[in-house]
Amino acid sequence: MNPMPPHAAPEFDDAFRTRLHDLFGWRRDIRHFRTDALPDGTIERLIGIACLAPSVGLSQPWRFVIVDDPARRQAVLDNFTTCNAEALGACSDERASRYASLKLAGLREAPCHLAVFCERATEVGHGLGRRTMPEMADYSVVAAISTLWLAARAEGIGVGWVSILDPAVVALSLGVPRDWRLIGYLCIGYPRAEDDRPELERVGWERRQPPGDHIVRR
Repeated sequence: MNPMPPHAAPEFDDAFRTRLHDLFGWRRDIRHFRTDALPDGTIERLIGIACLAPSVGLSQPWRFVIVDDPARRQAVLDNFTTCNAEALGACSDERASRYASLKLAGLREAPCHLAVFCERATEVGHGLGRRTMPEMADYSVVAAISTLWLAARAEGIGVGWVSILDPAVVALSLGVPRDWRLIGYLCIGYPRAEDDRPELERVGWERRQPPGDHIVRR
């Protein structure tokens, strides 16, 4: 089988790189959404872009569930409410009042809910690269989510990643196969306001650390 001939590589100039840096800087985790519906086909198109992400062994283990049913959405919201109350109860007295003031999800307002799962058992890719690190399938799905997030941001669409959930309950509520692993539950829609600073930094929960703090040389 002959390999496919390569396409001519595009050239990315300094102006493009500057705009790309701006895109990274303005990609925020959105919790405050307008309720306006997205144009028809938007989510499907963004998922198509997400599928351009790298995946271990070309396994493409991502599984996208567009959650439209009101009862299923309510089940996810109830799940969040329960888990959020438990997280609040685990906070120290010093942090509890601040935690309670945070808006940590846009589940009520966001016009689109998207659950993203990993199917680790997929036979696509023939297991290449997963024998010693099966979690690479999960990381591949994370890469797809990040790709979707940046593509959405480039169109003025916001994304919020909701992690205060019991993943087993989410999977049960959505009726997906038992071997699918929840990687991310996303709220997607137009943000109420724009800012290039993380919301948790703006409200004083945490500050962004300089990149040098995360580098180790050996």
